[in-house]
Amino acid sequence: MVKIGNIELPDFPLLLAPMEDVSDPPFRRLCKQHGADLMYSEFISSEGLIRDAMKSRMKLDIFDYERPVGIQIFGGDEEAMELSAKIVDTVQPDLVDINFGCPVKKVVCKGAGAGVLKDVDLMVRLTKAVIKGTSLPVTVKTRLGWDENSINIDEVAERLQDIGVQALTIHARTRAQMYKGHSDWSHIQRVKENPRITMPIFGNGDIDSPQKALEYKNKYGLDGMMIGRAAIGYPWIFDEIKHYFKTGELLPPPDMEARIQAAQNHLTWSMEWKGERVGIVEMRRHYTNYFKGIHNFKEYRQKLVTNDSAEELMKIFDEIRDAYSDYQIV
Repeated sequence: MVKIGNIELPDFPLLLAPMEDVSDPPFRRLCKQHGADLMYSEFISSEGLIRDAMKSRMKLDIFDYERPVGIQIFGGDEEAMELSAKIVDTVQPDLVDINFGCPVKKVVCKGAGAGVLKDVDLMVRLTKAVIKGTSLPVTVKTRLGWDENSINIDEVAERLQDIGVQALTIHARTRAQMYKGHSDWSHIQRVKENPRITMPIFGNGDIDSPQKALEYKNKYGLDGMMIGRAAIGYPWIFDEIKHYFKTGELLPPPDMEARIQAAQNHLTWSMEWKGERVGIVEMRRHYTNYFKGIHNFKEYRQKLVTNDSAEELMKIFDEIRDAYSDYQIV
């Protein structure tokens, strides 16, 4: 069993990564149904929360069926981080996570996300501010370092644990790599094997199949792993990995009905949470992933991404059902 504060997670938990414009409540609901053990909100700007920006506030929405769930914040100002932690505290997630890993330029330029990897003293001060602002367990997600010549994750892990961080997720790339090149989990393994480190250490980066998940679990000896891009349009990845861990067998891929049902649920829940118009528009980015590799699907995808009526979209899903009733997914 893995513990973060009073949160008890199963042995070797699978975490859903916080992904901007992806990890919202409708998507998290699907991933929870398919085996995610711990999930996080999209990352939320501390400045946005303090300004009462509507988009930031909406990201605080969590539901009991998601638990345990964490809310992730980012920022480069100590006062703003403490205040935003107090705001997060009021909606009572299970934990507060700090993003020190986002490599996107507009975040890094503000001295936040992966930008903080250049200044570990600042990282420590920002983390202390969050711990001061909340009664909840505080965890951190970060990267190996700024670039290949400044990998400082060993120091980061020790210093964060020393001030009270209760779990650390490490994306096995540097900021300079963005999302390209290969992740190198040997650095995370070194952190885990450090006798001073007692908090749970989770690995992230390039887990896209049950086989790779088992290989990395056995090879690197971590406490669990976080899955991001592989879950987009494919929430079944969590069930598949767990089944493979237990049996050594691969589950058959989700059939066409399962994919249609997942996309329909995702759309329905998006409309319920965001309102019909926004829910329909923001769902469009997901259809390609739900129906990836399906032969001759372009015509239906085009219909799904251009139709503005909830009723018509449901009819399109029925059309897809009829057209692919005998389709075999290998």
